[in-house]
Amino acid sequence: MSPTWLAEFSANPIADISSILANSFMRNAALAATAVAVIGGMAGYFVIMRRLVFAGEALSHVAFTAAMGSLLLGFDPLMGVFVITVAVAAGVASVARTTPSYDVPLGITLAWVLGLGALLLTIYTSSSSGSANGAGGINALFGSVLGIDGRDALIAAAVAVAGIVLLMVIARPLLFASLDPVVAGVRGVPGRLVSVVFLMILAASVTEAVQVVGALLTLALLVMPAAIATRWAVRPSRAILLAIAVGLLITWSGLTLGYYLPYPVSFFITTLGFGLYVLTRAAEMLGRLKAARA
Repeated sequence: MSPTWLAEFSANPIADISSILANSFMRNAALAATAVAVIGGMAGYFVIMRRLVFAGEALSHVAFTAAMGSLLLGFDPLMGVFVITVAVAAGVASVARTTPSYDVPLGITLAWVLGLGALLLTIYTSSSSGSANGAGGINALFGSVLGIDGRDALIAAAVAVAGIVLLMVIARPLLFASLDPVVAGVRGVPGRLVSVVFLMILAASVTEAVQVVGALLTLALLVMPAAIATRWAVRPSRAILLAIAVGLLITWSGLTLGYYLPYPVSFFITTLGFGLYVLTRAAEMLGRLKAARA
């Protein structure tokens, strides 16, 4: 089932929420978006701390190429994206063992993956299956959260739960290694192993975010909430909780707007996140101006 965008706001917000959740496609979308917002908020904090924004962007392009390849070969797109993206993350982490960062191996991977993705998209859209269902490439690029079925929504929730558990297990050594890798190494923290595990969790988070906002906009849920949260909270625990809250706010608001208005949910989510970030920076500037004048 897909939205008709004929719904109208009422004077009763509880009735509006009940009306929205009465639709199975909205319940599926809410479950998937909530899962992505939570894991994205948690992983996003460490993405900011470890300066892995480029890694998230590169993995999102890997996810797009994996989605196109899965569609072309007739495989399940979600499972194909998950397996390939996580495998690439593990491979990049292995190649990067002797380098101080992931930038070089990721940059090389990204350059090749973009070319491969363009080839697969061309082949897919020119094939009989692609011409009959050309929306597959668009959905991979920009997301299709309102078209997620119950199975994919449950998979998103399961992956999020697994990622959250793993992040909680490695959170302390990961934070230690992020703040001071030299001292962490001296103290016996397995920094390389922790980094590899986190990069694989990041790949899984990217896979789920692709369903909601698409491959081109995954950073909206991986970076924006955490970037906002780190401006308001210093303590890691508070920053992570705030990042999750911001992620939930923009995803739920984006879903609600997408239900009532005939425009992409990904547009609303990214616009709300960007707006909150701009307001946050503006508030910081005003605070500094007031402090300078005092």
